[in-house]
Amino acid sequence: MHIVLVEPEIHMNAGNVGRSCAVTGSTLHLVKPLGFSLADRYLKRAGLDYWPLIDLHVHDSWDEIVDLAPVDSMHLFTARSECSYTDVHYQPQDWLIFGRESVGLPQTLLDAFADRTRRIPMRPVTGARSLNLSNAVVIALYEALRQQEFPGLR
Repeated sequence: MHIVLVEPEIHMNAGNVGRSCAVTGSTLHLVKPLGFSLADRYLKRAGLDYWPLIDLHVHDSWDEIVDLAPVDSMHLFTARSECSYTDVHYQPQDWLIFGRESVGLPQTLLDAFADRTRRIPMRPVTGARSLNLSNAVVIALYEALRQQEFPGLR
């Protein structure tokens, strides 16, 4: 699986996502600009000693992801989708794509890939607009892996 964080802002979330990628064998893609330095000691602390185990790719722009990922393998996560993440059949080389903590994915991307958007259901509560980014990634990633009967995991 490929996990993409588009313009992530919080080092602790990126560290937690990196740790999840390490233990599942998933590839982590970070799309610039990043709200932190990859040399940041807090980022390394969040991922503990997992960073050497992560297949990490840093991209200068979203266009690099478009060049790498077939459109039919993309799943863009947003609270504004009509399609639940559990209503999708995931494949081993799919790309799970998440936006910035503060605003999510840009509307231009959501419009361009409207049929590829997914949501994780939440109850509508004023002031609770979304899940924590690293939690959302893990929910989606483990659903995709569950559907594939957890390949390579024990």
